[in-house]
Amino acid sequence: MKHQFLVVSLFLGVLASERSSMIAAADEPALEKVQTLALEGPAGGLDHLALDVKRARLFVANTVNGSLDVVDLKAGRLLKQIPGQGRIRGIAYSPTDDRIFVGNGAGGVCNLFDGGDFALLRSVSLGDDADNVRFNPKTGRIYVVHSDQELSIISAKDGSIRSPIPVPGPIGGFQLESSRPRMYVNSKVGQVVVINLDTDHIVDRFPVAPATDNSALAIDEPNHRLFVGCRREPSLVVIDSDTGKVVARLSIPGDVDDVSYDANRERILASCGAGAIAVIQRVDADHYESIATIRTTPGARTSIYDPDAGRLYVAVPRREDGPNRDRPEVWVYQARP
Repeated sequence: MKHQFLVVSLFLGVLASERSSMIAAADEPALEKVQTLALEGPAGGLDHLALDVKRARLFVANTVNGSLDVVDLKAGRLLKQIPGQGRIRGIAYSPTDDRIFVGNGAGGVCNLFDGGDFALLRSVSLGDDADNVRFNPKTGRIYVVHSDQELSIISAKDGSIRSPIPVPGPIGGFQLESSRPRMYVNSKVGQVVVINLDTDHIVDRFPVAPATDNSALAIDEPNHRLFVGCRREPSLVVIDSDTGKVVARLSIPGDVDDVSYDANRERILASCGAGAIAVIQRVDADHYESIATIRTTPGARTSIYDPDAGRLYVAVPRREDGPNRDRPEVWVYQARP
């Protein structure tokens, strides 16, 4: 009898312990702010970011300051500002080539820097407004949003320019698949344009209606899903990347600019200029649920996620009426659990 009582007591104790752990996990925030990285510059906009994971460096488009800012993540401080980047907008980094690619709105140039000493290696003039940038390591090609409705294609090897790809409507965020020669481009009139990178031709169009101003995009390649952040009728639209079918639609805060997919936790992170990060959990390939809204500050809308460290870096512009009125910053969030 005593033995039975002891077994039952131990069993109940284990259940209580597991329940306490589950409650603690449930109460734990999906994202926890763990660090603030100080930048330098006047009040005004910041834009996109990129990561050099090997050197633990973060690149920030300090648009209002006209500089490419380099942050040492190990030391937690601003390492260098590279001036002369007029209206810098987009940044891409290639670890295989150790090159930084920067799209500047002023003058419409794409600058190529050495990833080690930041020496300017090449400056390619596109003639008008350069914006977001992506690099394809398989082909050595740089893709730069140019003149708002074209994707310029530049050879990283010699700087030569191929014929641009025209896109219907203003271009938002775009992403390349790693397993297939496909690129998905937000045409902000309410569709995602699919481009075959072997031919540089549009092969399909996926509508996101009734939402429009689709500005951000992330990919879950193994499950063939696109996550599209829209500003008008603020929402995250989930699309089957093979068929173009909309499989889910969730409300998010306004002014989304970047969306990332955390494959380890199966979560979508959407940074929104309305002052929040939306955290959405994948249930299965066709079902998703909002699990958290993390408050930031108005204007903090661009971000990048490091899947290895589980950290989200959010660019926070300096604002006279904001919590960082003295300087621009990057707020660092750790994914939990």
